[in-house]
Order: sequence, then C-alpha cells, then structure tokens
Amino acid sequence: MILVVNSGSSSLKYRLVDLAAPGGGRRGLVERIGEPGGPPDHAAALRTAADALDLETVPLRAVGHRVVHGGTRFRAPVVVDDGVLAAIRELAPLAPLHNPANLTGIEVARALRPDVPQVAVFDTAFHADLPAGAHTFPGPREWLERGLRRFGFHGISHEYAAHRAARLLGRPLAALRLVTCHLGSGCSLAAVRNGRSVDTTMGFTPLDGLMMGTRPGTLDPGLILHLLREPGASVDTVEAQLNHHSGLRGLSGRSGDLREVLEARADGDAAAALAFEVYVHRLRSQIGGMLGALGGLDAIVFTAGVGENSPVVREAALAPFEFLGARLDPERNEHARPDADITAPDAAVRVLVIGAGEEWAIARAAAATARTQG
Repeated sequence: MILVVNSGSSSLKYRLVDLAAPGGGRRGLVERIGEPGGPPDHAAALRTAADALDLETVPLRAVGHRVVHGGTRFRAPVVVDDGVLAAIRELAPLAPLHNPANLTGIEVARALRPDVPQVAVFDTAFHADLPAGAHTFPGPREWLERGLRRFGFHGISHEYAAHRAARLLGRPLAALRLVTCHLGSGCSLAAVRNGRSVDTTMGFTPLDGLMMGTRPGTLDPGLILHLLREPGASVDTVEAQLNHHSGLRGLSGRSGDLREVLEARADGDAAAALAFEVYVHRLRSQIGGMLGALGGLDAIVFTAGVGENSPVVREAALAPFEFLGARLDPERNEHARPDADITAPDAAVRVLVIGAGEEWAIARAAAATARTQG
C-alpha cells in the first residue's frame, strides 16, 4: 500500500493506493487550511488525514509526496533525507504557495511513520529536458549560468495525461504530438512530442503562462517594475497581488473558482464576463503557441478540475482551431466523463477528456523509487 499526499496551498488531498487495484483505496480531502472553519495549518490537516486513515496500523511500502518545484537538482523522484528536505526548503521562494506546504507534508508524515520511506515526486521533472530554446531566458548570459531558466510545472499531470491519451487512442506515445491542458485552480499547457515535454506555459515559477484562479499568468515585466516603483510598494505587497488577488478572482472581484464566475456571468455580471473573456483569450493564444513546438497535432487533451468538468471552457478554447480539424461533438462535450473522446466524427484532430491521475502516477513513482533507492 502507498500513501499519496498532495499538499496544496489551502487544501490537502490524500489517498491510499493499492497498485494491484488502481481504482480503489481510501481517500480524502481537507480543505480551508488556515481559513475560518478549517484546520490552522498543513500539519494539523495531515494529522486529521492520519486519524481518518488510522495511519499507524496501515501496512505501507512508501509515502509519495507531490513537490511542485525541484529546480535543476531534482530531475526524477527521490527518497527524502535531510539533504533533500533542505533543498526543497531552499526552493520555497520560487513556489511560495506550494513548496512550504509540500515540505510540511513530508515532515509530518516522516514523524508519523518514520519506518516508511518518504518519496518526493516533482512537478518540474517532466519538463527537465526541455530544449534549450524553450527553457532559456533571453537575458544576460549570467542568468543561464546561475540556473535561472524556465522549469515548467504540473509535470506529473501532463505526463500521466499524455500516457493515458496514447492508451485511449491505441497508438504509441512516441508517435503522437499532443497539447495537454491542465486546467484547474492552477493552469498550464504542455506540448508533448514523442512522449517528451518540448514546451510548456509555466516558467521559472508557477506564476507564468495561462490566467488562473488567483494568478495572472504571463505579464509584461515592465508592469511589475512600475508597480514596485509606486509609493508604499514592496516586493511582498506585489507578490501577494500576483499570487492571491489576480486571475479570475482579481478580474471578477468575486472568486477564483470558475464555477462561481460562470454563474455570475450568466446573471449578467460584467466583471465576471470580462474575467471569462480574458481567461479564454489567453487559453486560445497559448494553445496556438504550443503548435509551433510540435510541427503538427494529433490530439488535444483536457484534464484537472476545469478541464474535466467545464464543457463551456472546452468549447470556447477550441473554437478557433476548427480549421486544424479540432472539432468537438457538442453532445459528447456536454456529457463528457473522465477518459472520454469528445471529437466530432469527421474531425482530424482528436479531443480527449482525461481524468486527473496524479495520485496514481505519484504512487507508482514512489513504489519504484523506494524499491531502488530505499
């Protein structure tokens, strides 16, 4: 049995995975961490999960932890020791919403089950071999020498979605050109060619790329400089704006949850309508940007909360790409379930909805890593 721990910015997902029975396993979600009505911090949230699972009595082979930022050091899963913990802590400023929470999850699980290997599985690893043209910032040469580059994120999700798409299409992954769309509270795209990530929308940090629930995505760097020069501005205040008060929440003035934004839009709320318009415009623009790295397109894949559950977003995102042969079947799109083909019958490019499989991917990686490194 493998315990998977996914510590998000304000929630904690957990699941016991039996690799011999991938569809089962007890799971749970602790939400509103640090908010009224929720646990005070991630340590308390994980202890709540441990109590729910009666964790002390569960026979575990390993605990797998999603870690968002692995920098240039971590290109594959690794068994956690004190040196790994220190390195994850050093990377926390690059993913302030995620790495500290990931770190807490590891530390608490380590204390609860010191007898079990803790394995860190990194979101950046799938993008570690991005071509130089895709990962290099066009700044001073010194930046590259210091390891300042585009890393990409959501790699666990993108890799799983690509492998699952190949199975659904009945074709070798090495023969496919895919755009995988991870659309949740955080959003990113990946261009996957021959089973490898060759481009992606997130960069040095998870702030880059698509518009998200509370993050803006790509911005003119000059705007950031302008904000920092305003009276009373500081790095901390601007960082808070970028991480917590932008994206759907910022433009709608209401919520970072797309469901709430769509409800307000349907009621005639102009701010919500603008938020959705910008969200879709940027999604379309950056899907188009992935095509240049692929040299063609076999399928577009939607995954994660919005990608799986919002037919409105899928329809709006693909409308400009009908000329490429990416056309939806309206009925299939409206009633899509995980791991579904929603392509129009005569379309040249397949469109798939893939159920998020990060937990399963983390469990497999944790088991394999614990076996070889433990």
